Amino acid sequence: MTTAQNHIIERLPRTDRQRLLNLCEPVHLVLSDVLFVQGAPSLYAYFPVDGFISLLQRIDTHPPLEVGMVGREGMLGVQLALGVATTPLLAVVQGSGSAWRVEQSAFQHELLQSPALQQSLHRYVDVLMAQLAASASCQRFHLIGARLARWLLMSQDRVHSDVFHVTHEILAHMLGVRRVGVTVAARDLQRRGLIEYHRGELKVLDRIGLEAAACSCYNMDKEIYRTLMH
Repeated sequence: MTTAQNHIIERLPRTDRQRLLNLCEPVHLVLSDVLFVQGAPSLYAYFPVDGFISLLQRIDTHPPLEVGMVGREGMLGVQLALGVATTPLLAVVQGSGSAWRVEQSAFQHELLQSPALQQSLHRYVDVLMAQLAASASCQRFHLIGARLARWLLMSQDRVHSDVFHVTHEILAHMLGVRRVGVTVAARDLQRRGLIEYHRGELKVLDRIGLEAAACSCYNMDKEIYRTLMH
């Protein structure tokens, strides 16, 4: 595990932070691994350090649709902080990396000992609720290209790298659109010199340009997080 930390853990008072870390074990997040199954009990809570996890909603026989992300800024399993053991969404590793993992009963016991952790996670629940609401409205009102730019920025923020692995098929599932729509949108971003894409490897070339191309939801997400978590 690197010295870099999860932001929720970082913000805890030193004693609370060390007590929580003593309960955690370092784990590697492997691309495409399923961490939570929708409707199943949550056995662990995860605090990502790098990499990120997609929160997906599965409806009927349709491919799962991404409705949120969890990276270094947050925690996977926040429902445990509300006393809910059942997982509300499918959780799949979308960017490989490292995380701290804590067993659910140990986490809930620690939660009772740490008002600071309780407060931070209650605020983070509010952040996730806003993210879920923004995801629904974004899919309804914003064009594919702007949504793709937003998704790439959110992913880059969490992998902390200009280069990451993603296929058109995955992007289509994440955005809830046909693959041809993602292909056209990605080609446009590439033509404008904002990204470079080849055989599943995507590189962000112009971060400022990509921010300009993204829908307003990206800056709104950042502002909500800044307001609630700082």
